[in-house]
Amino acid sequence: MGEKKVVEALVSGGKATAGPPLGPALGPLGVNVMAVVNKINELTKSYAGMKVPVKIIVDVETKEFEVNVGTPTTSALIVSELGIQKGAKTPKHETVGNLSMKQVVKIAKLKMEDLLAKDLKGAVKEILGTCVSMGVTVEGKHPREVQKEIDEGMYSDLLKEE
Repeated sequence: MGEKKVVEALVSGGKATAGPPLGPALGPLGVNVMAVVNKINELTKSYAGMKVPVKIIVDVETKEFEVNVGTPTTSALIVSELGIQKGAKTPKHETVGNLSMKQVVKIAKLKMEDLLAKDLKGAVKEILGTCVSMGVTVEGKHPREVQKEIDEGMYSDLLKEE
């Protein structure tokens, strides 16, 4: 194994190009930029419309590379799940959408490894916290109310660890 160079970038899911930020960063390393771009797009196509963090590790001698894909931000996943452009400008006074508890659990599972939470219940409560700051209701209710319901044992069927 030769010397490794790591290039980190934020790309649009499934739409990375050989232009900036990737081309200029990868070009000098002598790696096949299009091969890297194609690999990134293949790995990120499920995140279409979202910004995805990627890490490209290049072996400077062999020009071999590997691509690690991170998870989009929680807010990007919420926005995508709701099919909206962005969160509320004034979350205290404005609601931009409503998620089902199932959707919140789905986002929590996607983000699990990036969260501080130790279990799915904690992860879901973290996602609900992001909903608060974005002006998003859950099951038609304020996310803080849903956090209380979780503490009271509601939704426990949805929050079972697999």
